[in-house]
Amino acid sequence: MHNFENRRDRYNGYTQFANPLINLSFTLTVPDLRPYCKAQQLPPFHVFLYCVLRAVASIDNFMYRELDGEVIRIKDFMASYTVLNSDNNLNFARFDMTDDLALFVERSLAAKKMAEASAELINTSAGLSPLDHKRNVYITCMPWLELTAIEHPIYLHKTADIPALAWGKFGPPQDDGMMRLPLSVQAHHGFVDGYHIHLLGEAIKARISQLLI
Repeated sequence: MHNFENRRDRYNGYTQFANPLINLSFTLTVPDLRPYCKAQQLPPFHVFLYCVLRAVASIDNFMYRELDGEVIRIKDFMASYTVLNSDNNLNFARFDMTDDLALFVERSLAAKKMAEASAELINTSAGLSPLDHKRNVYITCMPWLELTAIEHPIYLHKTADIPALAWGKFGPPQDDGMMRLPLSVQAHHGFVDGYHIHLLGEAIKARISQLLI
């Protein structure tokens, strides 16, 4: 937590706001992972999700939370994302994180299948302790849209401390081997500035590059 102490005054300032959230949407340029996924017979969304979540975990600012009036740094988080069920209604998939890509994809696909099959909304927070409830990063993807902005539903803005990431349609392959996609990042401004969102974008790019070596 020594890194947080360097910005405690910023945090104290933003906690006075009725809405302390920062939400940036931008075009992210990353190596095109689709040829790799095709060769490895892996679904691109789940591989990209793997790189995104590992990138989030690598940046302290996205790991800070509020609990019982204190700021804490979580050590890890559960993987989760939104899914459409057979009725084309929103549902939630959740599974345990792992650094093993093949196992990550296996767990992610199993969670997706369960969420798709459930007509009832799966409450992924049911039964969690207050600490485990904080061990989350909210993820949604809208692959049909060239996303330009998003406003997430917030129960209470003042206490919203869990980062929320959204992305849209992957862009077409580029001649330089890159691809572009719209990404939105929302976080508590007491923890995260625009610079840290830039760092997250760079970390996602680096994770994909490492994977393709």
